[in-house]
Amino acid sequence: MIRHIVMFKLKDAGGRTADENAAEAKKRFNNVIENVSVLKRGEVVINSAEAPDDNYTIALVCEFEDIAALNAYQVHPAHLEFGKFIGAVKTDRACIDYEF
Repeated sequence: MIRHIVMFKLKDAGGRTADENAAEAKKRFNNVIENVSVLKRGEVVINSAEAPDDNYTIALVCEFEDIAALNAYQVHPAHLEFGKFIGAVKTDRACIDYEF
């Protein structure tokens, strides 16, 4: 199994605050979870309001059967659509993929 964790720092953009963009990202990524069959498990987490300001705003935690499934996810239309949104509202991104 492969775990894919992506974290984003979000900004005010698109007429929304960073926190509102986090909520919108969560809603949009739930569409990815529902529509990408190779995604075995997906979760969206939003940083606590009491956490330090330099923390990342949101994280996606995903699990795949293998690296081929992760690669298929990367080019899936639902993921690409999410990527367009997140690309417009992010300032930073960090990612790790590991076997477990």
